[in-house]
Amino acid sequence: MIDINIQETIFYFLGGLGIFLFGIKFMGDGLKNAAGNRLREILDKMTSNPFKGVLAGVLVTILIQSSTGTTALTVGLVSAGFMTLRQAIGVIMGANIGTTATAFIIGIDIGEYALPILFVGTALIFFFKKPVINYVGQVFFGFGALFYGLKLMSGSVKPLAGLDAFHQLTLSMSDNPLLGVLVGTVMTVIIQSSTATIGILQGFMTEGAMTLKAALPVLLGDNLGTTVTALLAAIGTTIAARRAAMVHVVFNLIGAVMFLILLAPFTLLIEYFQQSLGLNGAMTVAFAHGSYNVMNTIIQFPFVGALAWIVTKIIPGEDKTIDYKANLSPLLLEQSYSVALGQAKEEVLRMGNYATEGLNEAVKYLDTKDKKYGELVMQYEEAINHFDHKVTDYLVSMSGHTMSESDTKLHTVLVNSVRDIERVGDHMENVKELVDYQLSNKFELSGSALKELDEMFDLTISTYNDSLQSLSTLDKSLAEEVLQKEEKIDKMERNLRKKHIKRLNDGICTGSAGIVFVDIISNLERIGDHAVNIAEAVLEDS
Repeated sequence: MIDINIQETIFYFLGGLGIFLFGIKFMGDGLKNAAGNRLREILDKMTSNPFKGVLAGVLVTILIQSSTGTTALTVGLVSAGFMTLRQAIGVIMGANIGTTATAFIIGIDIGEYALPILFVGTALIFFFKKPVINYVGQVFFGFGALFYGLKLMSGSVKPLAGLDAFHQLTLSMSDNPLLGVLVGTVMTVIIQSSTATIGILQGFMTEGAMTLKAALPVLLGDNLGTTVTALLAAIGTTIAARRAAMVHVVFNLIGAVMFLILLAPFTLLIEYFQQSLGLNGAMTVAFAHGSYNVMNTIIQFPFVGALAWIVTKIIPGEDKTIDYKANLSPLLLEQSYSVALGQAKEEVLRMGNYATEGLNEAVKYLDTKDKKYGELVMQYEEAINHFDHKVTDYLVSMSGHTMSESDTKLHTVLVNSVRDIERVGDHMENVKELVDYQLSNKFELSGSALKELDEMFDLTISTYNDSLQSLSTLDKSLAEEVLQKEEKIDKMERNLRKKHIKRLNDGICTGSAGIVFVDIISNLERIGDHAVNIAEAVLEDS
């Protein structure tokens, strides 16, 4: 009989945990889909200082229901050069506060309505065609699944309160807080969700299976365990991204140590909340979670610079930094279109040089297979896309206004060149993805194929750089040279295709390697075409 009860308890707990995790993810996905690309914009625009970064971290984490997701997104933005380390620290602090929202939601006892909420979500998903309504349905369905999973988990742990072994474990965690921290950390590392482990704690507290004194150290461990995912997201990324992930670890570690030292007064504070507000077990854990993260942020916020210094010492080195901010003054549009065009031209050239740098990194990635070069390619691509939007908007704002004939011609050249440079960035990214494909499928290009690709890269980059130089100086003779060199690129591509076919026939090259080889030379040939477009725009400016 006991074996059957244990089996039933395990099955209900695991099933409830699965539904709970699915609910969190489904609800977060629905909120994320409804928000669209605004999440990235929020982080990009609201991080001019650490305080705004905290607010952005809170908001984004509430929207996607995952502090880990916000931290991973922040690591990606730092890696792409769109956010500094100091800005990222604020976001990470805010993410820790934002993740407490789910605990407060769970603290509201609406488990009895979980199934009707699930039905409402299902109806919105299946009976409506508008994507926005479907996303709202996802949120409702995830919300209902979260509570239904929690109800199953809570019901399954109820019998544990009467087991002597479990009672002894909770007493041990009460007497030895470090054991509780270890339990919480390991649970979160295994489940990969601090929200889920906090939910489990709330279930234990609701059913009286755990005391507050035992639960608080586990809660501290939950916050430590969630840093592991951020560290995993930073593997193979830039130094700045690894530092951002390390900030998450250091911030939570310092917080856990501080609150372990102050555990007795912190416990008294939460007991005061519990008694004065009449909180149930689940809401008591929510208040403890929220209080800990808010106080930890308030205490450490003045030391943002110190945190940045610490992680810089832990992870030394220098990254290749990319300045993605376009220097385009709106005031110049009101004063002088000629000066504004000159400024726009400088930014178009900077955008063009980023494409050159990205192509050089793509060559290194192809030759070495070192992922740091692939990451740099994506950083340059992000910067190019950012410049594309900013410069295009700036140039469009001049359209329709009276300009001199020479300014009108330059305006046309710049508008056309921006599009071509952006496309060069796309082809650069395509090359990086082809190398990714090679790495994931574990095949090698032959030595002769790599040598031929390097030669074509050299010619293509040289031709593209000449087109940028012709744009910079409006040198028509150099533009003519670009057209001649591009003919060499076309001829080289045809010859390399023939050599590739011969290698295939001789059995030197595999089919997969051949696909990568042909696609790379095709992308390089297209880059040559865009170089010609830039040169022709210069030639037409006469």
